[in-house]
Amino acid sequence: MKNPFAATAALTLTTVLLLAGCSGAAPSHDDMPGMDHGGSAAPPATTDANDADVMFASMMIPHHAQAIEMSDTLLSKDGIDERVTALAETITAAQQPEIDKMTGWLDDWGIDSPDTDAMHHGDGMMSDDDMRALENASGDEAAQLFLSQMIQHHRGAVDMAQEEIEDGSNPDAVALAKSIVEAQMAEIAEMEQLQAKL
Repeated sequence: MKNPFAATAALTLTTVLLLAGCSGAAPSHDDMPGMDHGGSAAPPATTDANDADVMFASMMIPHHAQAIEMSDTLLSKDGIDERVTALAETITAAQQPEIDKMTGWLDDWGIDSPDTDAMHHGDGMMSDDDMRALENASGDEAAQLFLSQMIQHHRGAVDMAQEEIEDGSNPDAVALAKSIVEAQMAEIAEMEQLQAKL
């Protein structure tokens, strides 16, 4: 049930998840499409998810979606070093199932999935100009640009995941965050090595 007071407070405050203790489904939050959890600091009682868990899933979904978009852009090009294309394929294969998992969690918690087009900011996210630069690049230039962009992107994901590890309470979400840190730190090291070899 929508709570008018919670909806008003959520619109007044500029951050999400500040209405601790409110119950029921999340109200609409017009300022941040897809982030409709201003009044749902307490997800359904059948879960043990807290605000940090909800924020982690809500922010990581569009973050992963952009990584897949970047990878797909690279994979559409000819003349790219096969080691870089293999990495792009690995990123897509790993992150789409994670998106599906986190989307399921938000559904279970009564939270609307985020609008992936509304959150291209911060946490290592690429700007529209960055994405156009990757789209327009070719050959080794495209490979190098992809690597440098994805290193930045992964570092943002690692920071977000570390916050979940420190503040989250849902065991599945914390476990995924730990997995993201491990996998993406390893990929950062791999990408830095590839940059030096191309």
